[in-house]
Amino acid sequence: MGWSIRKKLIIFLMIVTVLPFGASIAITYYHTKESLKDRFLSTNYHVVENGKDDIMTYLRDMSQITSRLYGYNPFMNVLRYGVSSDLRQNQEEVNRILMYLFHTRPEIEQMHLYIHKDNDSYTIYHSRLSGRGKYEEVYTHPYYFRLGQSNDYTVIEPPHMIYSYNNLSVIPESEMKNVLSFHNMIRDVPSDRFLGFLSIDINLSQLGAIADRLYTKGAEDFYIMNEDGIVVYSSEQKLIGEENKEEWFQHVKKASSSSHNLEWKDDQFSGVIVHEKFPAPFKGWVIVKRIPYDLLYKSARDTAFINILIGIITLMIVVLATMAVSIKFTSPIKVLIENMKRVEKGEFQADFDSLGNDEFGMLGRHFKSMITTINDLIQREYKLEIENKSTQLRVLQSQINPHFLYNALQSIGTLALKHKAVQVYSLLTSLSNIMRYSMNMKEDVVSFIQEVQHVKSYLVLQKQRFHDRFEYELNIRDEVKNILLPKMILQPIVENCFKHGFDQKVEKGLIYIDAFLKDQGSVCISVKDNGKGVNEEELKSIQSEIMGINHLNSKKREAIGLKNIYDRLQIYYSHQAKMTIESNENDGFTVIIEVPAVMSKEVQPS
Repeated sequence: MGWSIRKKLIIFLMIVTVLPFGASIAITYYHTKESLKDRFLSTNYHVVENGKDDIMTYLRDMSQITSRLYGYNPFMNVLRYGVSSDLRQNQEEVNRILMYLFHTRPEIEQMHLYIHKDNDSYTIYHSRLSGRGKYEEVYTHPYYFRLGQSNDYTVIEPPHMIYSYNNLSVIPESEMKNVLSFHNMIRDVPSDRFLGFLSIDINLSQLGAIADRLYTKGAEDFYIMNEDGIVVYSSEQKLIGEENKEEWFQHVKKASSSSHNLEWKDDQFSGVIVHEKFPAPFKGWVIVKRIPYDLLYKSARDTAFINILIGIITLMIVVLATMAVSIKFTSPIKVLIENMKRVEKGEFQADFDSLGNDEFGMLGRHFKSMITTINDLIQREYKLEIENKSTQLRVLQSQINPHFLYNALQSIGTLALKHKAVQVYSLLTSLSNIMRYSMNMKEDVVSFIQEVQHVKSYLVLQKQRFHDRFEYELNIRDEVKNILLPKMILQPIVENCFKHGFDQKVEKGLIYIDAFLKDQGSVCISVKDNGKGVNEEELKSIQSEIMGINHLNSKKREAIGLKNIYDRLQIYYSHQAKMTIESNENDGFTVIIEVPAVMSKEVQPS
């Protein structure tokens, strides 16, 4: 069966609604996404650019701490002539200047002063000044060596675990932390003569405070890397001090100075990378902010979600409205289809008054008119057929009149009495009762006692036939004698006993008929013989035939007779009747019928 009009209408209206609305949402989402992306990237670039300026200012401030020494001549003289020239006074100057510089910034963890004259070395760690030490192999320190080989005044050592300079500071294991070191060369002005080194170790708290304002924690990634690719600061703390060997960073380093963003996608990250390079004196440094697409397109997704939500609500309204319209539109068609099915089954009657005033209403009126016409034609044909049958019946009745037959049997019975043949009279009476009961077409439903009397007349005749080779027993309870029962139910069953049960049976044949009222308000009737019975396979075949399961033409006449009785019972008792058969080979055959005690008023005689 193809799709119904209702389903087609619903699907069509849904498609007409969903396609334009869906296309609108998709187009809006695309344009909104691109617009938000451009605006978002522009905003983040300005954030990164301003952050770069703040970080450069901070780094310059830390680098220029050493410049404060040049304005203090007593300390500069200590550097020029050495501490040994006036040990007590110069030692106090060194201590005073280190203590002063240490307290200029709270993030300073340690400072180291190297005086080239006499190779003297001093440290201050957490306000604790060290004693005077000798640093003969100062250029074994890689960053002092680097300053000595270049014209730079400051070199920044990327984050590393704090260590003791010249083994002068005592740093507990519990206080070990990452620090950023500024190594400064001190020269005599204006002679440019080398006087010493000043190293300043700072923690990353202040740098982190500046950097953390530039990205969204938990959503974006942030990096500051020096010219060697070492991570100076990162949103991932474990990467600080490590070399960045990621492929995306290589692309960032190679990017031109005019390019400030890069789209990137790999197994770890998918989004846009905003970057900015530092100018001198931090040339080669780069600040990077990685923004995932999930965050970048969040606003666009939120907008699309709202549009989709509105679309779903609209679609639900459209579906409900469509269903209401389709139901109203297709209901008359369904009514017509149901009535057509009834007509196919032979029920020529419409069960609707009107289908409206539109085209469906007109179709319904024409349908009812057609049924009326068909009914008239059928009634006309039926009347003709009934008349023909009645005529044929009257012809047959005129040939053999039942009253003539009854009178003839009565005359023969009277003659038998005159000749004192009482047994002949009794047999003629039983035969007359059987014929009168069978040929009475006015009654189709009789009392149970009438059905029993009919069977008893039949058994009397059979008793005369078989004499001592046959006996029967009737056990009929009083409470079931007056119940109503379809006519000719018991006699065919009893007849089967003689036709099939007692066939070629030598010993005495017995038939037991039992009827009683069960507790459930039903009547149980049992007809049992001691005939040859049937085997298990034959029993199943008869049962299947009775229930209509066996669709093959059965050759067992007992099954055909029992099926006819079963079908009549189902009609009269609205499928509430039951028939059970029991048998074993050479051990008799039993038919048990169970019917309601009260028959429906529709089939009772008026």
